[in-house]
Amino acid sequence: MCGITGLIHLNNNPVSPVVLQRMTDAIAHRGPDGEGHWIEGNVGLGHRRLAIIDLSPAGHQPIASVSQRYVMAYNGEVYNFRELRTELESQGYQFRSRTDTEVVLNALIAWGTKALERFNGMFGLALWDRQEQTLLLARDRYGIKPLYYAFQGQTLAFGSEQKAILAIPEFKRSLDKEALLEYFTFQNIFTDKTLLNDVKLMPAGHYAVLDMKRAGAPVLKLTQYWDYDFREPEHKHSDQEYREELDRLFRQAVNRQLVTDVELGSYLSGGMDSGSITAIAAKSYPYMKTFTCGFDLNSASGIEMGFDERSKAEYMSYHFKTEHYEMVLKAGDMERILPKVAWHLEEPRVGQSYPNYYAAQLASKFVKVVMSGAGGDEIFAGYPWRYYRAVVNDDFEHYIDKYYQFWQRLIPNSQIRQVFSPIWQDVKHVWTRDIFRDVFKHHAENLYTPEDYINHSLYFEAKTFLHGLLVVEDKLSMAHGLESRVPFLDNDLVDFAMRCPVHLKLNNLSDVIRLNENEAGSKTAKYFEKTRDGKQILRDVMSNYIPGDVTKAEKQGFSAPDASWFKGESIDFLRATIDNDRSPLYQVMDKKAIRSLVDEHLTGTSNRRLLIWSLLNVNSWLEQSGVY
Repeated sequence: MCGITGLIHLNNNPVSPVVLQRMTDAIAHRGPDGEGHWIEGNVGLGHRRLAIIDLSPAGHQPIASVSQRYVMAYNGEVYNFRELRTELESQGYQFRSRTDTEVVLNALIAWGTKALERFNGMFGLALWDRQEQTLLLARDRYGIKPLYYAFQGQTLAFGSEQKAILAIPEFKRSLDKEALLEYFTFQNIFTDKTLLNDVKLMPAGHYAVLDMKRAGAPVLKLTQYWDYDFREPEHKHSDQEYREELDRLFRQAVNRQLVTDVELGSYLSGGMDSGSITAIAAKSYPYMKTFTCGFDLNSASGIEMGFDERSKAEYMSYHFKTEHYEMVLKAGDMERILPKVAWHLEEPRVGQSYPNYYAAQLASKFVKVVMSGAGGDEIFAGYPWRYYRAVVNDDFEHYIDKYYQFWQRLIPNSQIRQVFSPIWQDVKHVWTRDIFRDVFKHHAENLYTPEDYINHSLYFEAKTFLHGLLVVEDKLSMAHGLESRVPFLDNDLVDFAMRCPVHLKLNNLSDVIRLNENEAGSKTAKYFEKTRDGKQILRDVMSNYIPGDVTKAEKQGFSAPDASWFKGESIDFLRATIDNDRSPLYQVMDKKAIRSLVDEHLTGTSNRRLLIWSLLNVNSWLEQSGVY
């Protein structure tokens, strides 16, 4: 677990050691345990080390192969490295360390890009072949580890964070207005864009090759090596067999990810996913350390009164005998940390984000590795009220229309032109529905059943919502030199989830189909009552490990009571941005339109907490970015 950087001058100019040093310095927080550089002519690789497995100098990077032909900079953890090492040793490969890094290097040498399909874990890597003059960049199948790249002029630069690229003195910064429009539609960026022109985020499950010997100008060729594929199984087993297999695979996934040479802990939110991981891990780690962030609810109201899950977490800590640590967030905590959060995130993604920053900060004081429950909802259907909105359709395009309408999380299409009037001429050609539809590059020609549409929704949310969560998880944990692991994204467990029948995830599908056809009017309340049944098979299996009142509880996200705080304790902070004519927001957005939307929240007409957070976050990013 580390941070990587690198650059190649396509015109064969030599790489400056000073520039490469600046690039690695920019991501020093990702690897406080060491740094390394390798330069040969026009190629340079940099590395910051967070030592997790084999803490000795043998784990130093960039690492060269025994033959010296290959040089690699690698960030991540491949949990099946011991099995792969045994296989490679049988083929004659030699090892000088106990790291997974060296296994990844030799696997790529032995099997080429096919090795990527065999890695069970998370990674972003750069491999330079000195003989063939080719660069391989690769990212894990789910996108747990980020990898950015940029072409400007005659230089290809890349890194675990955009900061590494921005450290190059000649790099020209400018705002990608199309990406900004995309973000304020979905509170996420579905494409490979970032808020900076020329800087791209390599898609999950992809690798890219740059061939310097290729005739003509070298190009970076992207290839997809893996994708999600949720579908009903052709040959179904009994419900009990599915439950038994999930039990086995979940325990296997957690135990696989316990490999470490440093202390490991777990988040414990009070919910089922983190609680189940803790239950399994605590059997191997007596008095395991667990961490919870709670919220001051003195000014909260409505559903926000249930946002503080500390009592549930404390109960499970007692149950699993963990060494438990907590912190309580107040409104002022968001205000004081916003500039740091914006700087570390680099561009905003889903959710509020700042509670994750504090949770990682707390955990990092005691451990270097923490287990997270991310992924359980997305692969086992934890948001049924979302999928059910588009479960009865005439055809695929009808499905896209309904689901796209639901996923306009911040600013609906009807108001986009007004809100972005200062830059409208630059973005009016962008059709966010097309961006939404393009997530489904390969969809079934004919969708016949509600299960088909549910599986398409699971695919969509894994590709977009989960990916956004993973980017946030990585940036805000590595901000504190903390490795975050996600056992739900174990390869075998994900493969099982993608073939698990929908009826085992959503018990009320037949009832909701009938309600969905007449959703409006008096049946609306009943509709929402029926759409709280997600992750049924996971609930059934996890009842073997955690208290029943936890497995039966309704899904609750990790959110602060911001809807209330923005009307109360944080209203002056909010007004300082929204009422300030000099706020950089108003370089790209219309003051009157924004103030009108915010006033809807302050008067109680609409809950705009996600929009308000996004406005504050983007405003802070614009202040730091140097694009204006």
